Amino acid sequence: MTSSLLPTGFHDRLPPFADAAARLEQALLGAAHAYGYERADPALAEFEAGLAGRLKAARAQDAVRFVDPVSQATLAIRPDMTAQIGRIAATRMGHHPRPVRLSYAGPVLKLRASQLSPEREMRQIGCELIGLDTIAAAREIVEVAVAALAAAGVSNVSIDFTLPDLIDVLARGPFPVEPGQIDTLRDRLDAKDAGAVAALAPAYLPLIEAAGPFESAHDRLCAFDAGGALTSRLDGLWQIAEGLKGRVALTLDPTERHGFEYQSWLGFSIFAGGVLGEIGRGGTYTIVHENGAEETAVGFSLYADAIVAAGLAEVDRRRLFVPLGTDPAVAAAMRAAGWVTVAALEAGDTPGAQLCTHVLAEGEPRAL
Repeated sequence: MTSSLLPTGFHDRLPPFADAAARLEQALLGAAHAYGYERADPALAEFEAGLAGRLKAARAQDAVRFVDPVSQATLAIRPDMTAQIGRIAATRMGHHPRPVRLSYAGPVLKLRASQLSPEREMRQIGCELIGLDTIAAAREIVEVAVAALAAAGVSNVSIDFTLPDLIDVLARGPFPVEPGQIDTLRDRLDAKDAGAVAALAPAYLPLIEAAGPFESAHDRLCAFDAGGALTSRLDGLWQIAEGLKGRVALTLDPTERHGFEYQSWLGFSIFAGGVLGEIGRGGTYTIVHENGAEETAVGFSLYADAIVAAGLAEVDRRRLFVPLGTDPAVAAAMRAAGWVTVAALEAGDTPGAQLCTHVLAEGEPRAL
C-alpha cells in the first residue's frame, strides 16, 4: 500500500495557509510591478548541462536530475530561479534595451537540505535588474524589496549588508595573501575565528570587529580602509543605506560569505521579526552570455514559506454562511461587497461545519 506520508523536506500547504501564501505572492509581485518589474515564468526543468553552467558549483550540486524519456537527455529541476532569469535576459530578451526589470515566482527543488533548513521544496519570489550593478540600481532593488514586504504586511524588517569581494580586493592590494590561503581566510573570517585569522593574516583581524549596527560598523570599516581600497564600495553602501534609515533596521557584516559565493561587490540578507533565519537574500552578480560576454545585474529573492510559516502573512478567514434557499442575487451582492460566501447545499449544513465566521440573516451578515 502506498504511504500517505511525504518525503523528507516536502509538505502540503492546507487552508487557510495556502490562501495566505497566494495573497502574499500577489502582494509582493504587485508591489514589484508598480516599480516596473514585469513577470517572467521560467520552465520548471531544463537541460542539465545548460542549467549547471549558469549555476555556481555549490548550487549546481543542489539540482535534482533525471533522464527525459523524450529526448533521452539529462534534465535538471531548478534549485534556484535567478539563473533562469539570467538565461531569459541573455537569450530570449537579449535584444531588449537595458536595464531589463523582471520579477518571478515559482517552486524550486533541492536535492538535499541542511538540518537547520530541512525544506527541499520551496517557493521563491524575486526581482532582477539586468544590465546594471551601479549604486542607483542597487538602491532601487533594495527599495523594491522593502516596499514589497511592506505591501505584504511584513513588519520589523532588517537588512544585513555584506561585501562579498572584500577579501579579493584587499588580497590584491594593501594586504596581500598567498593565493592558496585566500579561501581559508574567507572561511575563518566568516566564522569569526580570530585565532585562525591571526595565524593566517593578522592584518585582517579588524574585520571581525567591523560587524554590527550599520553606522558603527561602517565607521570601523572606513577606519580600517586607510589605503582607500574600499572607498567606492563603502561610499556606495552608505548611499544605499541612506534611503532606508528609519524604515528598517540596518546591520553590516563585511566578511559574511555563506550563500554569497556568486555575488560581486554587494550582498544583503533580509530578516523579519518573529522569523528564525533569513526571509530573503540579494546582491550584485554577473550573467554570462553564450558568446562568453559578461553582463552585470542586481536582484533579490524572497522565501515565501518562511514568511507564511512564521505567521507573518495575512490569514483572512472571514467566511459568510448563506442558508439554504437564499436568493442567489443576495449572495452575489455579498461577494461584490468583498465577502467570501459559503452556500448551504443541504438542510443539515451549518456555519460551524463550513468554518464560517458570519451568517447571512435577513439580508445582513451577522457575526457568530
